[in-house]
Amino acid sequence: MKTSLLLPPAARRAGWVAAASLTGLVAGSLDIAAACTQYVLLTHKPPVNVLHFVASGLFGPAALAGGASMALAGLAFHYGIACTWALVLYWLYPRWSLLSQLPPLLVGLFYGAAVWAIMNLLVVPASQIPPRPFTLPSAAMAMGILMACIGLPIAWRAARYYGRRP
Repeated sequence: MKTSLLLPPAARRAGWVAAASLTGLVAGSLDIAAACTQYVLLTHKPPVNVLHFVASGLFGPAALAGGASMALAGLAFHYGIACTWALVLYWLYPRWSLLSQLPPLLVGLFYGAAVWAIMNLLVVPASQIPPRPFTLPSAAMAMGILMACIGLPIAWRAARYYGRRP
């Protein structure tokens, strides 16, 4: 029997929330590092602009010219979003048996693609970020980053947390 099952329900809840939150911080760090690296290589502009862009989702176009406070807000939003995605998969994992039957690699790739779709089809359009033209290379790169930096680490850690060795 798994040790965590011997814990009272409140301790089990706190355990998965803490594990998911830590995983979200790791995945968020990988994702923001990849996004900033891609941005700098493509535009030769400072990576802080990525954080301003994230903040513009709530604060609108004014955030793009913002200073350190907007960058910190963008970073906080970014980590909040990454932790939310981790919490979602950790919550789903024991409730949807298919997740424990598939290899974590496959779960992570599909989860990263789903995160990309939800973010780009629902979240970003509902935010104050101005619409941008769709290009297949840009979309493929963004989806690949989310698959590698969000989906894979979250799926791998969730599988390990729930006793499945990847």
